[in-house]
Amino acid sequence: QVRVVESGGGSVQAGGSLRLSCVVSGYTQCSYDMSWYRQGPGKKREFVSTINTDGTTSFADSVKGRFTISRDNAKNMAYLQMNSLKPEDTAMYYCKIELTCFALVNNYWGQGTQVTVSA
Repeated sequence: QVRVVESGGGSVQAGGSLRLSCVVSGYTQCSYDMSWYRQGPGKKREFVSTINTDGTTSFADSVKGRFTISRDNAKNMAYLQMNSLKPEDTAMYYCKIELTCFALVNNYWGQGTQVTVSA
């Protein structure tokens, strides 16, 4: 059973920083990509960033230059460093694991961590 848990959310003023963490437990012997998504009030869930098993990263245009993503494979963790935060970054942030085992792909989501940015 794969479990995904996020942490690190909180309330900050515009211009501030937060670092989100995502830890994966359970059956992690196979390779997995780690991604962050967010869902703001009244909005659909949207992609933020991803980091593949080889370290390749990608970002939504809205966060490029402000957010960075990293992972520690030994600890089964991923991090989202968020700088220069804006009120529009306010959202519930979710970590998603795309686990690939024997050519089968499954997605696992965490429960989310709330980020609130005040003007």
